Amino acid sequence: MTRRLFVFDDPDRFVAGTIGKAGDRSFYLQARKGGALVSVGLEKVQVAALAQRLDDLLDDVEIPAGPVATDDRGLEEPVVELFRVGAMALAWDAATEAIVIEAQMPTRDGEYIELPDHADDGPDLLRVRIRPADARAFMERAMVLVTSGRPACPYCGQPLDAYGHFCPHGDASLN
Repeated sequence: MTRRLFVFDDPDRFVAGTIGKAGDRSFYLQARKGGALVSVGLEKVQVAALAQRLDDLLDDVEIPAGPVATDDRGLEEPVVELFRVGAMALAWDAATEAIVIEAQMPTRDGEYIELPDHADDGPDLLRVRIRPADARAFMERAMVLVTSGRPACPYCGQPLDAYGHFCPHGDASLN
């Protein structure tokens, strides 16, 4: 397949966001620089994993936590999913002191494929290069997003919905 490469070095905005109500949300990564806007779909667990790995990476390269600018605006319209994310990669670029995040379209075997930028064929890729302060802001927003869903069942941890749920650790539905 013909490969599409979306590269955002020091974007104006890079966020995780959702569309829909708790329990029925779609998750997206969205990058904007100038007039270019890219949205890719992913799973809630991928957003949580990316936030955790960013936190770990910032700790590993000894970037101290500090105040960050909060971005609580919704996703920018139109939200057009260019592809679903299959695999992600995260790296520290010591030369530029930036974090590189790559989100790649799924491959047949589900693995991340490292290809040169000039490769004509391969999975689509979103690459974002951000400063540590922007990574912290992304991470904080992502964690709020992930934890703002439906409340968890106190017995099994599964999400509760408006109708309750069948709990495998109890005899009846919880409401």
